[in-house]
Amino acid sequence: MSTKAISAAYATRLGDNALVLGQRMIELVAASPELEEELANANFSLDYIGQARMFYTYAGECEGAGRTEDDFAFLRPENEYRNLLLVEQPNGHFGDSTVRAVLFESWYVLLLDALTRCADDGIAAIAERAIKEVRYHVRHSSQWLVRLGDGTEESHSRAQASLDNLWRFTGEMFASDELDKQMRESLHGPDLAAIETQWRKNVAAIVAEARLELPGDQWMASGGKQGKHTEHFGFLLAEMQHLQRAYPGAEW
Repeated sequence: MSTKAISAAYATRLGDNALVLGQRMIELVAASPELEEELANANFSLDYIGQARMFYTYAGECEGAGRTEDDFAFLRPENEYRNLLLVEQPNGHFGDSTVRAVLFESWYVLLLDALTRCADDGIAAIAERAIKEVRYHVRHSSQWLVRLGDGTEESHSRAQASLDNLWRFTGEMFASDELDKQMRESLHGPDLAAIETQWRKNVAAIVAEARLELPGDQWMASGGKQGKHTEHFGFLLAEMQHLQRAYPGAEW
């Protein structure tokens, strides 16, 4: 692929991660344990949707086919989304959404940091803006995990169960596919192996402070980066795309 095509595909993938997690997090409004947390989730969701808009707009510019951010977000079929399986997992209870946030955001902040130094000025500039938001997200979700893990017997057991259940989706973050390799070779993109080493160190420290235990080595789910999703994704997409599909071309 040309460097423009690599940039378009990679920016789309980044946008997909941000959009899907933003959609999941907005579902938590009116379902959090306290008002302050509901406001935080709403703001975090808006952060991610804003990042998705920037990545999609840049992808459209690189692609040069006239597609807008709305086209990327609302007018693609399920198999064209390239988000990680982790971010599409249902919110479940508060421990589930907290663990999902810790696992993803601990990885995402490292990825964004690496992208600020890549050779694609457009992606680097978006990463520079996004990382400021995600650094705060990581602190917030990590503090909650510590509160849950080091809290009551029930909150501890639920947080541990969430960690055990979602751990199988973490391997995909570091499984380098052809696009990752092309991004690395042509545009000095992230070294996923180096990121995994630091991610494991950071997550281990958070989990230890929460008095939880890291799951052992196991089979890892994958396929999201190739457009193969879990059964949950179709329902998320149907809700997210409903208005645009029902009223094509509608604008606010």
